[in-house]
Amino acid sequence: MFLAGSAVVAIVAAALLFTFVMVRRVEAAHPPRGEFASLAGGRMHFTQILPPGEPRGVALLVHGASGNESDLALPLGQRLASRGFRVLAVDRPGHGWSDRLGAETPALQAARIIDLLDSIGVREVIVVGHSLGGVTAASLVLSFPERIRGLVLVAPVTHPWPGGVALYYNVASAPVVGPLFCALFAMPLGLLTMEGALKSVFAPGSPPPDYARRTGLARVLRPKNFAANARDVAGTFAFVTPQAARMKEIAAPTAIVTGDRDSIVFAHIHSLGSARDIAGATLTFLPGVGHSPHWADPDAVVAAIESVAERAGAEAGHP
Repeated sequence: MFLAGSAVVAIVAAALLFTFVMVRRVEAAHPPRGEFASLAGGRMHFTQILPPGEPRGVALLVHGASGNESDLALPLGQRLASRGFRVLAVDRPGHGWSDRLGAETPALQAARIIDLLDSIGVREVIVVGHSLGGVTAASLVLSFPERIRGLVLVAPVTHPWPGGVALYYNVASAPVVGPLFCALFAMPLGLLTMEGALKSVFAPGSPPPDYARRTGLARVLRPKNFAANARDVAGTFAFVTPQAARMKEIAAPTAIVTGDRDSIVFAHIHSLGSARDIAGATLTFLPGVGHSPHWADPDAVVAAIESVAERAGAEAGHP
């Protein structure tokens, strides 16, 4: 019994030490790329790219689960700036380099993003939400319609779905077991399974070259980030169910871009549901594309953003 107990203690100590060392290596390899805004309860990290001349508008990029600002900023940022947009890409609360800021629901995350916009003097944006970021993007439009000129949903999560979520999200978000699971297992198991997870996200295509390094993906395996991400995913169904019933209230010009081979979210539920519920929304299915249209066909996503900007300008009476 003593030997067994000693073995358990040794394994736990080794796992904690491994996580401690790897967290510091990951943070040293992937320092903040952008700026910090000081908000109530902590800081929010964001990057921005300015266009060559006077901006035609602001594109706000909101990433999905297990990600950070660079997942959208890298493929879309320069393309949008070259077309005249000021680009803001945020680390959602608890992700990347942003503090959690008490934002445990998409509605609270939307409110903290508005706080960020206020702090840097931005009044109106076109919001672009990918995957789980689609829930927050929709919440922004519903809660702050006067601040959102247009909405672009990219392979979004927006409606209730069958089947629940992977078990480890529920374990990692549990009040007592969760912190221990995140501290012991998130980093080692995450590193072991990262390659396979990326393949499933980008299937039927391949992950972009050097994607994990370029985006600093391993930061999500830090215990606090992993726990925040797990709580986001595990809590989405309960939040999105009542919000989906309000999608008909969205009046902002809206475009939806999704892949017809998405194996991560159900396009026929979320993308088709959003197109059905939002008056005037356009829906583009990209053939042979999986869960990351912004990487597989960034020009198609940029075209959707431009179309929304043009519609928003026309509806506001601008040339």
